[in-house]
Amino acid sequence: MPKRVLTGVIVSDKGEKTVVVNVERKVKHPLYGKIIRRSKKYHAHDEANEYKAGETVRIEEIAPMSKLKTWKVLDRVNTHVAPDRVDVDA
Repeated sequence: MPKRVLTGVIVSDKGEKTVVVNVERKVKHPLYGKIIRRSKKYHAHDEANEYKAGETVRIEEIAPMSKLKTWKVLDRVNTHVAPDRVDVDA
C-alpha cells in the first residue's frame, strides 16, 4: 500500500526531533457549495532538528513512533523560487 504524502507549513519546532505541520485543504460545503478551508495538524519526525517554523515541507506517513507521531518530514518545498530567466531577442 502506498504511503500518503502531504504538504504543509511548520507551525511549531519546539519539540526535540519533532515538528508540528499544519496541512490545509479546500473542500466544497455539502449544502451551500462554497469552497471552505479545512486544516489539520500533524506531528512529524525531524531527526536532525533542521526544519524551522514557517517553512513549507512534505511529510510522509510511517509506522507509529509515539502516541502522536506517525509522520516524518521528507524535504522542504521551495516556494520562493523565481522562474528561470528567458531571454527574448527582439
